Amino acid sequence: MAAPSKTRIQAALLDLVLGASVEILPGRLPQPEVLAGRLPRGTSVYVPFPPKGRWPETIAACEQVLAAGMQPVPHLAARSVRSPNELDEWLCALVEAGVDSLMLVAGDRATPAGPYRDTPALLDSGLLAEHGLRRFGVTSYPEGHPLVGSADLDEALRRKTEYARATDSELWIVTQFVFSPSPALAWLKRMRETGCMLPVRIGMPGPVALSALIGYAVRSGVVASARALRRKPGIARLAGRWSPTPIAQALARHLAARENTPAVDMHLFTFGGLTDAAEWLSNLQKPGGVTVCPPENG
Repeated sequence: MAAPSKTRIQAALLDLVLGASVEILPGRLPQPEVLAGRLPRGTSVYVPFPPKGRWPETIAACEQVLAAGMQPVPHLAARSVRSPNELDEWLCALVEAGVDSLMLVAGDRATPAGPYRDTPALLDSGLLAEHGLRRFGVTSYPEGHPLVGSADLDEALRRKTEYARATDSELWIVTQFVFSPSPALAWLKRMRETGCMLPVRIGMPGPVALSALIGYAVRSGVVASARALRRKPGIARLAGRWSPTPIAQALARHLAARENTPAVDMHLFTFGGLTDAAEWLSNLQKPGGVTVCPPENG
């Protein structure tokens, strides 16, 4: 395969930047007018549901995102829902607020609070379809899941895909964050070779202090990348800061070398705060800000 031109890579990188989504905890969302000044209108803003979260906080966060002219994508954590009645109430509140997209996750609870142990169980309830909700993001793990085997993950994705086909729903994948492009690109290659052509958002941390990022990684089960990051010399490590730029550049090279491929975009986990993530995205759009670097070795 011929190497893509620098111009083509730069164009692919700019497309990634313009199509990026972000993830922000409800308590860290700024007021709508501030949010509107940080991100482009129409940006997808994912709203996580922490283990001790409350659904009214999720609804309020979604309303803030909508008021800023953006697309809220709240997490619906299966294991946090206590009953079918509660699920019905939560979905009613979402629809009334004007939300039409969800990020379906199992959740971090070791023991389910109710009858839903995973995302397929939520889909099988039939309640999402009853409320007219047919746009879903689902998770995947380029480095594997710390508690779930790859065969079970593949089966869960198959069930979600079948549901989407049967209900004429829109489905896409958002991956767990990675510190290096290698696991993400290897996972993407495997998925495409198995026939999965769903749109994909590759998760990556936004700019953040390196020490804090390693802590997030260990708690999230991304242990292999955390170990590699500790060992890896370079500007980011010497400066004590993490930057997602190398991953974005590698994705751009990957996309520039392939035409007519299913959509691949970036998803930023804003561990270091929205301001730093928004500034990073903005800088890549400025003249001279989109710089193509050589591939990583190894």
